[in-house]
Amino acid sequence: MSLTKEQFITEFKDIALKLYAAPLDDLSTQQLYQALALLTRSYIGQPWAETKKRYDQEETKQVFYFSIEFLPGRLLQSNLLNLGILSEVEAGLNELGLRPQKIFDAEADPGLGNGGLGRLASAFMDAMASVGMAGNGNGIRYQYGLFKQAFVNGYQVELPDDWMRNGFAWETRKENRAVTVKFGGWVELRPSRSGNLRVIYHNTDDVLAVPYDVAMVGYHNQVVNNLRLWSAEAPINAGTDFTLEQKERINQITQILYPDDSDASGKQLRLRQEYFFTSAGIQSIVRHYRRTHNSMAGFADRVAIHINDTHPAMAIPELMRVLMDDEHVSWDEAWRITLKVMSYTNHTLLSEALEVWPIDMFSGMVPRIYQIIQEIDRRFRLVFVPQFGQAMIDRIAPLGNGQVRMAYLASIGSHAINGVAPIHSELLKKDVLHDLYQIFPERFNNKTNGITPRRWIQIGDRPLSHLLDKKIGTTWRKNPLALRQLHDFADDTRFLDDLNAAKAENKRALAKYIDQVVHVKVDPDAIFDVQIKRLHAYKRQLLHVLGILDAYLAIKRGEKRPKRLHIFGAKAAPSYVYAKEIIKVMNAVADLVNGDPDVSKYLQVVFLPNYGVTMAEKIIPAADISEQISTAGKEASGTSNMKLMSAGALTLATLDGANIEIKDAVGDDNVEIFGLTEEEIAGYYQRGDYHARDFYDQDPRLHAALDMLVNGQIPGIETEGRDIFNSLLTYNDEYFVLADFESYLAANERLDKLYQQPRIWAKKALANIAESGRFSADFTVQRYGREIWHVVAKTPEDDHEA
Repeated sequence: MSLTKEQFITEFKDIALKLYAAPLDDLSTQQLYQALALLTRSYIGQPWAETKKRYDQEETKQVFYFSIEFLPGRLLQSNLLNLGILSEVEAGLNELGLRPQKIFDAEADPGLGNGGLGRLASAFMDAMASVGMAGNGNGIRYQYGLFKQAFVNGYQVELPDDWMRNGFAWETRKENRAVTVKFGGWVELRPSRSGNLRVIYHNTDDVLAVPYDVAMVGYHNQVVNNLRLWSAEAPINAGTDFTLEQKERINQITQILYPDDSDASGKQLRLRQEYFFTSAGIQSIVRHYRRTHNSMAGFADRVAIHINDTHPAMAIPELMRVLMDDEHVSWDEAWRITLKVMSYTNHTLLSEALEVWPIDMFSGMVPRIYQIIQEIDRRFRLVFVPQFGQAMIDRIAPLGNGQVRMAYLASIGSHAINGVAPIHSELLKKDVLHDLYQIFPERFNNKTNGITPRRWIQIGDRPLSHLLDKKIGTTWRKNPLALRQLHDFADDTRFLDDLNAAKAENKRALAKYIDQVVHVKVDPDAIFDVQIKRLHAYKRQLLHVLGILDAYLAIKRGEKRPKRLHIFGAKAAPSYVYAKEIIKVMNAVADLVNGDPDVSKYLQVVFLPNYGVTMAEKIIPAADISEQISTAGKEASGTSNMKLMSAGALTLATLDGANIEIKDAVGDDNVEIFGLTEEEIAGYYQRGDYHARDFYDQDPRLHAALDMLVNGQIPGIETEGRDIFNSLLTYNDEYFVLADFESYLAANERLDKLYQQPRIWAKKALANIAESGRFSADFTVQRYGREIWHVVAKTPEDDHEA
């Protein structure tokens, strides 16, 4: 859109006066933010309406991306950037004597997601709009996020994440689009005059699903797509007065992301959440389609529904329910439509993470859905037991072992099943979903995850962005593959120096932020070594900590090393005791290292609490080393690896997830690979001959580092240190931490030496930035569009050119 600085100043003053009846000088930072957000929404309204109208008029096939998480990060800067007016707005604010960044910082991070799953979903929303694809999100409007993380005496404490305390400026309530979701009761199937079965519900527990829509603004193309988030409310005009207790039970459905499911009531709440947003979404999609179509025959030609991991897998039986019960479509036709419409992304290689539900709980909560799954199960067995045998089909049928098995349901009811990195997709076929691959080989494919360089470089890394504009022009902002032009300057010493200078500016900014947050003064000239991701044993923050302990002991012995600052950001699930013990140890190690004047000259550790998207925007541009050290064969893809690569961090990695593609992209010389391969680990599993204690007994450095967990050298971790020590030695180190320790240290020593040669380091950083464009989510969603969803990307400019 077109907007001058002067126009903006006039409109901003006007909207602020209308909102608060006061001049700008009298407004708080939060009020200035609210005024600016409302003004920005006014710029979005017309293209949003025109996009919806164009999709309807042209009967565009639309994608509906179902995800229990969306993690968009702050939207104000992103929306201004994508509208093409960020520079004008910042210039106007500066002229008014206001600090743009201070206003941007008043926005809360939406608590709608937790980790990579939710961030990927939001990256896809941004990307679909930016490439002109008709893409919609479908999720839950959580009143509270997962939790706000704080550390008390080194322990993780979970506080309420009241992210909507000041409202959510970007949402639009659409109560006229509300639908009813039915839980519980019992279902009667009564023959009708037409010969079909009529479904009659008795004593159901009804919940009103009210949608809140959020605009997803495309980059400089006048496309605005929709993210629909559902809120649970008590039904109105139901002839029932709801008690406060009943209303509270309904409100709980959309109150908090990932309720603790360590007990039965928590599991029931999680199941209610999953059916709630999938049912609401399916009903909404079918209702919108039926407004302009008399028959469901063409539904699959106009709609693609994507299941992001198993949480929305009930979309399959729910679509069957709506087609059969409400639209009176036969089973065979409903199944044909459903199979053509549905596709599924698997996000895990951990068999324990494949979602299952006890049949008793499931059938009681969603009886009609359970009836339909029973029939899916029956028909699946009828067709495939004769071909593949009872034993194999028993392993992978939707119902088995007293459970409803959601990954198998999602695979059977989808026409496409994809992993999110080549190694992950191959392991799905070889291991996790092997039997299903035997039956449906044509359904399996790979779609490597992607990120949004617009956020991570254009917004998060201004020094690098300005340098890139100056050297290669601005084409890279629209087409990230243009970053490959940087290869032409790999031997340009002045440019390499400028690249190091941009990194140094980011490091100084992060050092200041660290001091503000955790009151630790860090050296901006140190190597900034970063590991930012969910806290899980397979991601091996523990290996990183053991490496720090080895460095601590070496420095205490008098060894001189280049100074290194280790930066962590991670949340552990509230019920994940082992991960929380690792957090306690990490914080205790930070206290030990930072509090020792002999060591802190060479080594520092900071663990920043409450890691999220906005914090990542501060950390990533400053990173020198990107730690991607998961046990090979356990990480599906990873996306922090891509984000850190795009900022010029060098990847220290195992051959796992998308690390392999990063290595292939930049070449072996521009990453640091260590550790066992997936094949070597599989060999240990098959032979049963991994003995963690052998590594402990044979490696004096490992022995010394591990002993620190239990010999009192690290104060305050007597219980946690002993538990972790035992997990590695008594219980044989499930994630091969000890096997990779020596290789990990050697890789770190190579990086230490390399950092002493700034221009060679910068040349390697340049290679990473230059090849990072291939991991843009814009390209990822286009591959999904071509190969899975069968949708075409199209912008208003395309119509104009035609």
